Amino acid sequence: MLTPPGMGGKKSGMGGKKYRITGDRYPRMRRPRRDRRIAVAVVASACVLAVGAWGAVQLIDVFTGRSGTAQAAQEKPKCPPGQDGGKPRGTAEPLPEPKAIKVNVLNATTRSGLAKDTADALKKRGFTIGEVGNAPAAYDKKTKGVGLLLGAPAAADGSFKVLATQLDGVQRKADGRKGGAVDLIIGDKFKALTKEKDAKAALAALTAPPKEKPGTPSC
Repeated sequence: MLTPPGMGGKKSGMGGKKYRITGDRYPRMRRPRRDRRIAVAVVASACVLAVGAWGAVQLIDVFTGRSGTAQAAQEKPKCPPGQDGGKPRGTAEPLPEPKAIKVNVLNATTRSGLAKDTADALKKRGFTIGEVGNAPAAYDKKTKGVGLLLGAPAAADGSFKVLATQLDGVQRKADGRKGGAVDLIIGDKFKALTKEKDAKAALAALTAPPKEKPGTPSC
């Protein structure tokens, strides 16, 4: 048996030509360089194809708008319980129309004819007029401000708000009545109703949806 060069072999036996390996060096089996180049080329080609496919998908998303839609869907905030259904956020509470509000116009001053003139003006603006006359003793000549609105507690969120647009500075007070009519008691400082154009603007502001603060998510 022939020992490769550098293997450190020596003869064994008497007169024979056999050799045995005595060193710690073994021949290394190396992959041919051609096979290594082919493997590198295959891996590089796969990487190029993967990058090209990813780029194509991104371009499709950009031109079709699917990427923005998906991102918006992911970023859409979850609404707190009770706000994800029913009335949408940003919608104002419904208010009664002027014709649905019955107004009793009562004069608590010493000026005569004030209740009738005020009632006529409110009627032209679309309100329904009920009783017209002098204020009851509890308020007659005792209402020092512009005026006072009296009505059931339910009127505070509806009729009071609408009527207040017609008279700047009017006070509001709920009493124990059950009907839907509202008393407008004219006080000593009353001069005239709010100008009609200003009253319309104030009423429009009440019925317009409230503006959301910048950065506030909508549900």
